[in-house]
Amino acid sequence: MVIIIGAGPIGLVTGIQLQKKGIPFQIIERGCLVNSLYHYPTNMTFFSTSDKLEIGDIPFISHGFKPTRREALEYYRRAAEHYKLPINLYESVKSVEGEDGNFTVKTDKAKYKADKVVVATGFYGSANKMNIPGEDLPKVKHYYDEPHPYAWQNILVVGAGNSGVDVALECYRSGANVTMAVRYGEIKPSVKYWVKPDIENRIKFGEIDAYFNTEVKEILPHVVVLETPDGEKIIPNDFVLAMTGYHPNYKLMDALGIELTDDENCMPVHKEDSLETNRKGMYVAGVVCGGLDTSRLFIENSRVHADQIAEHIAKSIK
Repeated sequence: MVIIIGAGPIGLVTGIQLQKKGIPFQIIERGCLVNSLYHYPTNMTFFSTSDKLEIGDIPFISHGFKPTRREALEYYRRAAEHYKLPINLYESVKSVEGEDGNFTVKTDKAKYKADKVVVATGFYGSANKMNIPGEDLPKVKHYYDEPHPYAWQNILVVGAGNSGVDVALECYRSGANVTMAVRYGEIKPSVKYWVKPDIENRIKFGEIDAYFNTEVKEILPHVVVLETPDGEKIIPNDFVLAMTGYHPNYKLMDALGIELTDDENCMPVHKEDSLETNRKGMYVAGVVCGGLDTSRLFIENSRVHADQIAEHIAKSIK
C-alpha cells in the first residue's frame, strides 16, 4: 500500500501510474480535490495550453486557446472519476511513524499502514505572511477570488509580481480605489510582458496609486500604515489583498522528518532520479520539490515525477 499525501494534479497522476502497475494506494487530501487550483482566482486563465496539463492519457479540451480554472477543475474531476481513484478529502495527515515497508500514517480521522509514502502537497497551500500588527483582521486576504466584492472600496494590494498586478488591474477595472505597496523600486521585471505596460500606465496616469520601496507597517480597521522612503503614510483602507506569495507546507515536512537544503530555496532533500527523500521509502513529487523556488517546477514539467516514483516503487517491492 502506498499513501499519497495531496490530491493535486501530481498526486492524481502518481495514483494513476501506480494503478497501472497494479500497486494499491490511497490518496489523502486536507481540502477539496485539486485544492490549490480551487483557490486560484475565479476568472483565472492558465499560461499553458490544455495539453500541457493532461494526466493519465485523458485529453483536456478547452473552449479557448488556454484553459480556465473552471475547465481545469472539471477536467481533474473527470480524470479522478475515470480511473476511480481512492481519495479521502478533507482529511489532514499529522504524522508518519515507522520505516520503509512498515509506515503508520496518522491523520485527524484515522490510521493507515503503508509500505511507501508520497508527499505531493504543492506550495500554494501556505501563504507568506507579512508578520505585522493587524494581519489577522478579517479584511486581510492572502487568497484572491474575484474583483466584485471590492467595487467602490479602498483596496491595498501588497506585492508587484504577476498575482499582485493582476489583482490590482482587475479591482481597478471593477471600480475599486486601488493602492499598491511594493517592496522594490519598480514593478517586477518577471511580470507578463503583455500586462506590464498596462499596470505601469495605470500608475503613470494616477489611476492606481503605488508606493515603491515601501513596507506595510500596520493594518488597522479603517486605515493602513505604510513605511515609505518619504516617511510614514496613513491611508484609508477597507481591504488588504496580500499577494505576497506562498510556500510549501514546511510544518508537515518537519513532522514527516524530511530534511531541507540549507540554501535560500529550502528544498526537500531528494534524489533526482527516484524523488526519494532522506527518509527511505518516502518520496516528494511535483512543485513541492522546488521549495521556495516557485519558478522552476509546474504541473507541466513535474508530471514526469509520477512515472519516476511509480517505477522506483515497483522495483523496490519486487
